[in-house]
Amino acid sequence: MRFIAIAMLLALSTVSLAEDIITSHAIALRGEPKYKEGFKHWDYVNPNAPKGGYITYGNKGTFDNFNRYADRGTSAPSILQIFDSLLTSNSDEDNVYYGHIAEKMEYPKSLEWITFHLNPKAKFPDGAPILAKDIEYSFQKFMKEGIPQLIKVYDGVTVEVVGERKVKFNTPMKDKYMFLRLGGLSILPQQFWKDHKLSEPLQSIPMGSGGWKVHEFSMGEYVIYQRDPNYWAADHPTQKGLYNIEFERYDVYKDDTVLFEAFKKGEYDFRTENIAKQWKNGYVGKNFDAGFIEKEELIFELPTGMSGFVFNTTREFLKDRNVRQAIGYMFDFEWSNKNLFYDSYKRNTSYFQYTQYKATGLPEGEELKILNKYKADLPKEVFSTEITIPKTKGNGKVRAQMRSALKLLKAAGWKLKDGKLVNAEGKQMVLEIMMWSNTLEKVVIPFKENLARVGIQLDIRTVDLPTANNRLRERDYDLIFQGFGGGVHPQVGLLYEFHSDYFDSTYNNAGFTSKATDEIIMGIVDNQENLEVLEPLGKALDRILMWNHLLVPGWHSDKTRISYWKKFARPEKLPKYGLDVNAWWYDAEAAKKLPKRNAPN
Repeated sequence: MRFIAIAMLLALSTVSLAEDIITSHAIALRGEPKYKEGFKHWDYVNPNAPKGGYITYGNKGTFDNFNRYADRGTSAPSILQIFDSLLTSNSDEDNVYYGHIAEKMEYPKSLEWITFHLNPKAKFPDGAPILAKDIEYSFQKFMKEGIPQLIKVYDGVTVEVVGERKVKFNTPMKDKYMFLRLGGLSILPQQFWKDHKLSEPLQSIPMGSGGWKVHEFSMGEYVIYQRDPNYWAADHPTQKGLYNIEFERYDVYKDDTVLFEAFKKGEYDFRTENIAKQWKNGYVGKNFDAGFIEKEELIFELPTGMSGFVFNTTREFLKDRNVRQAIGYMFDFEWSNKNLFYDSYKRNTSYFQYTQYKATGLPEGEELKILNKYKADLPKEVFSTEITIPKTKGNGKVRAQMRSALKLLKAAGWKLKDGKLVNAEGKQMVLEIMMWSNTLEKVVIPFKENLARVGIQLDIRTVDLPTANNRLRERDYDLIFQGFGGGVHPQVGLLYEFHSDYFDSTYNNAGFTSKATDEIIMGIVDNQENLEVLEPLGKALDRILMWNHLLVPGWHSDKTRISYWKKFARPEKLPKYGLDVNAWWYDAEAAKKLPKRNAPN
């Protein structure tokens, strides 16, 4: 009897442990996946869309290699699409990933590990099966030869092959978001990459693991991708109705004006527009009059992020918060919106706009408790003053802003002398804004003129993309214009944008370091699923970032402006969180009505 009792106890313990293991076709960071096991396709696709045809995109810049993961050089546009990953997402959900190369996942509620079970149909373009050893190889390749920022992301994670098609990752950080990051890692075929270093630029055409291959290219001019007709996952639920167009061509242009004119002539097919004036006045001409080109404004539910003129706070004269705030006073958004943007934009007021994470009023409750931990190191305004953004009447008169700016500059040790703002040594404050596109120049020029009124010289320096990348790596700039990704919730990507661990990288472009933001960001990372804890953490971070004046807030639109030549069709239903052009298809009959253009060979 005693033996039976012990056996029963052991059996119950086994059941208990088994119940602690979650097995699923998808992983949702929060809540439950929208699409249940056995789903056929995403709701916003046409599963019967015709296949074939071609689309051409225009890109600003150039490229000199095919390795997106190299630590130097500029890779070909969209080269990462030649790779598949264990999991994939859609445009209808926030942070939900579904099995792709992996057909299912197993993990405990403790989140200490995850096992991916690979789809037996998964194979590389050369026909070789994708096995657990290939997943292990890819991860180790990234950890040994990847850029330091990427290695840091997976620090502490280990991988082991537990079966021919079973691979296990041990994750000591116990973080479900880590599962998503592991699931999104590009899978590298050993048969090609064993002879190539991941950190080195690649001149030859790489072998990938996905449904696209490089069909043709001219380095620095264009690259053409072709859909692999033998792609194993063409009818997979995560792919059904997507990637209907057979050829994708990417042409690169060094000049924005030439790029736009090329679109109007029909040299490429699809364009998004971020410049209000150009949208209002530029999309005209014979091809628009003839009805060959369509213009649309679409609205999605994804909250906008922050953007603006970002300070390099490692510059000696930009370390002072007063200086940064003073410079911000001299950007007259209201005038720019009226005279340059046709009143089509709104000012950015938060890193988490249109979400419950935007800091409003004065801190209270749990947010105040969080901030009080770091009170000695935070600006006093964090606790005493509601966040406001300088606002003008839009008539070009900025005398009140000048007075506010000069008061702050005086407190920072600067004074106006003979029309120049000088320090104690008599040296004038000279700023340089680095840009790799001339589209912002018309916005920066009035900003430059306003800064001159308080004696600050602003130089505008437009460089090519490779030069910009090098200068970003070396942190050789005063100001750049940068956007920070928005989201329904604060994202783990905040690590790269503001955490001290990423100071020595091209991610933390403000060069900002703070114990408060470091610890709050780690709290955000650790509580992605706990919305009750996440909300005050997000508000606290927003408040600290805003009062540190790391940037001059820019502007946003709640509309997505697209224009395209009328040779495509798309499903009537749009995804929730953004346009997915991959759901479109080539309309051969419509294309016949357009001026002729040859498809790729």
